[in-house]
Amino acid sequence: MVDRPKPPFPHQQQAMPGYTAKMQPVPDHGESTYKGSGKLAGRRAIITGGDSGIGRAVAIAFAREGADILIAYLEEHEDARETQRLIEDSGRQAILVPGDLGQRAHCRQVVERAVEAFGQIDILVNNAAHQASFKEIADISDDEWEMTFNVNIHAMFRLTRAAVPHMPPGSAIINTASINADTPNPTLLAYATTKGAIHNFTGGLAQMLARKGIRVNAVAPGPIWTPLIPSTMPEDTVSSFGKQVPMERPGQPAELATAYVMLADPLSSYVSGATIAVTGGKPFL
Repeated sequence: MVDRPKPPFPHQQQAMPGYTAKMQPVPDHGESTYKGSGKLAGRRAIITGGDSGIGRAVAIAFAREGADILIAYLEEHEDARETQRLIEDSGRQAILVPGDLGQRAHCRQVVERAVEAFGQIDILVNNAAHQASFKEIADISDDEWEMTFNVNIHAMFRLTRAAVPHMPPGSAIINTASINADTPNPTLLAYATTKGAIHNFTGGLAQMLARKGIRVNAVAPGPIWTPLIPSTMPEDTVSSFGKQVPMERPGQPAELATAYVMLADPLSSYVSGATIAVTGGKPFL
């Protein structure tokens, strides 16, 4: 059993959206531990927000299971290049497409680039997200509220709408929801609201796409140690992050990867409309 870091963590703050290498401790994405077995051999995937955090862990796992991957990400720093290196070191193709998924045209461009490179899309992982903390509703501007919805749920709809015509029967869509869809954190009001929308979007879309042979599921993480934490949360929250769940620690991105692999695996052919909770023991209803 791997000994995972527990709080208290060193005091640390970063500018949004955060940089992996500056975190203490540095998150584990499965770089040295994930071993593939060909579950996704020959599959072609889009992963949004795949440069760091959960997205990087999923990208590593998918590549080691045999998938080629397009990473859509917000161009901020070198995190995406490191993810690309990890994918290519696994012997798979890695395409980087930077840009703002809050922009309608960019969502179309991401899908067009994937189709140009791969010919079709077998897996779409809608993982990119924006969050920010506010103690009072008066502090949330219209622009902040609209940005959160544009990135977290509107982009998910637009990417999915553009991708479905290029997804053959047997394909899979996996959306990143959150424990906040079930027990919303009041200081993450906008973010938590979008995660509730994602939960319902997943359930409805699974029914809509069933006749096309496309499965739709979600993963609902609990507190996960990613760059969003030191860049969007108060310092005292960061130092004790994850202590509130039964395991009394945050999850590492690597600990979510197997859930995404299971949902992407063609052998999970009867799993659709489900939400897999990865919450360190906290119930998700």
